[in-house]
Amino acid sequence: MERREIREVLEKGNPGEAVTVAGWIKSIRQSKTVAFLHLNDGSTFDSIQILLGEGLANREAILKQITGAALKVTGKLVASPAQGQKVELEPSSIEVLGECDATSPVQKAGTSFEFLRSVAHMRPRTNTFGAVFRVRAELSYAVHQFFRDRGFVMCHSPILTTSDCEGAGAMFQVTTLDLDKPPRGAGGKIDFEKDFFGEKTALTVSGQLEAEILALSLGKVYTFGPTFRAENSTTPRHAAEFWMIEPEIAFADLRDDMRLAEAFVKHMIEHAFKHCARDLQFFDERIEKGLRQKMEAVAKAEFAVIPYTEAVEILRKSGKDFQYKVEWGSDLQTEHERYLTEEYAKRPVFVIDYPLSIKPFYMYCNDDGKTVACMDLLVPRVGELIGGSQREHRLDRLETRLKAQGLDVEHYRWYCDLRRYGTVPHAGFGLGFERMLMYCTGMENIRDVSLCPRVPGNAKF
Repeated sequence: MERREIREVLEKGNPGEAVTVAGWIKSIRQSKTVAFLHLNDGSTFDSIQILLGEGLANREAILKQITGAALKVTGKLVASPAQGQKVELEPSSIEVLGECDATSPVQKAGTSFEFLRSVAHMRPRTNTFGAVFRVRAELSYAVHQFFRDRGFVMCHSPILTTSDCEGAGAMFQVTTLDLDKPPRGAGGKIDFEKDFFGEKTALTVSGQLEAEILALSLGKVYTFGPTFRAENSTTPRHAAEFWMIEPEIAFADLRDDMRLAEAFVKHMIEHAFKHCARDLQFFDERIEKGLRQKMEAVAKAEFAVIPYTEAVEILRKSGKDFQYKVEWGSDLQTEHERYLTEEYAKRPVFVIDYPLSIKPFYMYCNDDGKTVACMDLLVPRVGELIGGSQREHRLDRLETRLKAQGLDVEHYRWYCDLRRYGTVPHAGFGLGFERMLMYCTGMENIRDVSLCPRVPGNAKF
């Protein structure tokens, strides 16, 4: 008999049907007269209850199995007296596919997230992480659905690059040179002309610059792929490897960019409500009380817009004793962002027009000569969720900004060419996918929404 997914059996199965399911034991409980086990195959949060009757040939052997053992069960569905489940399974045969050793690190209930990060290869067996990765998969689909429905073209931007989009220099270098004896040139410097690509190369921090190539010929494009930052940061919001969603739209300004960002966030939340209801229920009950209510408020809200200069004044007059001092010309910290969205506006906030001095070279310079046409979308609990801007499409301004940041204009000639040949106003943003997942699941650490998190000091599994 062909195996059926437990999700489909629980949703559509009827008493009297013969079925075969397979999965891993979630729990076994027994009394003097009756025994039950709960089996889960990962297709849904809920497990199917299996009645271990006295007539089952290998009943005693099955009762010796522990949480984590894999079984294949064939039998008949019967009406379940248990609340919340229409059917349970009365088996005619149970086959042990894989026993579980008692040393399994996820045997104990209540194991801390910190410990589970050290056994990342096992933690998807737990309820929490099974739910996290189902939501991650579903929201990945929602990303493509949103942009496809709006006529965007997907762009596969390169992972290997010679350009530092953010200008921060925090990049992972890629080389085939012998690290023990690298070739040397003038002044004893490493000669990267002898390297595989003939010049210094690194893992990308963003697909934005390459996405602009396609946007300035196809109009609307987006990238969705891995990006890398070699920042020695151990905060709960930073990882060395993460996934970015980056749309670019031609013939657009900052207002168009913000409208797209707002629609995108609302789409992701509504998709989660529709397709991840059971997992969200678990997160609401066990991870963050009131999570669904907070998400619903964002989905229904009209996002506020506050210029950076005004935001600084609001923070100064707040009466709050912030850890980081609020000064015009400094970037906002998470505590500032959360105050603006959670206490001041009580809804998502676009902070716009940051100082030119703290933003990358590609952002459009405003007429005041002091600020750039950019935005950060702040949401309750997480803080910054999206960062975006109108791009600098004027060649002379772009070259001036490159020089001001100490970047080689000749190295970015190809990027300048996009302004030299048929330039148009255009805009885009970047959303860190893991931060969106943190927001939708209530998980407080980026390491807990990544399968195998890459952070300083750890590249296991």
